[in-house]
Formats: sequence, C-alpha cells, structure tokens
Amino acid sequence: MPTMRRHHQSQSLLQAAQESPTLTQLSQLVRESTQRLRALDALIPPALRGAIQAGPIEGTSWCLLVSSNAAAAKLRQLLPALQSHLQQQGFEVHTIRLKVLTRTRA
Repeated sequence: MPTMRRHHQSQSLLQAAQESPTLTQLSQLVRESTQRLRALDALIPPALRGAIQAGPIEGTSWCLLVSSNAAAAKLRQLLPALQSHLQQQGFEVHTIRLKVLTRTRA
C-alpha cells in the first residue's frame, strides 16, 4: 500500500484568520473590544488604567477584566458614565460586566 504524504504549508495567524469565518469573527470582536476600552481612556482615572483589560463581547454585553477587587469597586462607580459614553460613541453596549482576574498560586 503506497504511503500518502501530505504537504502542509505554514500559515501566519492572519492568513488562517482570513480563511476561517470563526477566526475572522473572533479577531473582529477582539479589535472592537480593544477599541471600546480605548474610547474610555479619558474617563478612567490614570491609576486604574493598568488594572483593566478589554474582555469578551457577547451581543450587547461587554466584559472588562479587572486585576483586583479594589479596582473593580472603583470601576463600578463609573459604569453608568462609561456605558453612556460608549453609546454616544456609537457602540451598542447595554451592559458592562466586570470580572476580577484571580491569580493562581503555585
């Protein structure tokens, strides 16, 4: 029985994303999430900016990833203003959720 050889060509992540509808959609969501966070820069106190990361978008709900409970508590006070600002910028955001990132201990 003859052996079949498959020739695999390496693809960049960009090429793979362009050829996969799922990866294309995922990369668009990541880009939009990052744009949303950038749009909020002026409203987030400088001391908090390093504690926040853009998180997943699920429909009209957006999640912000926060490094600590203290940062999340301060950010909760800003949520109505952040949501209003995003809507004024044309982003369809009805809910902003916060997720505190937990560190695993070795």
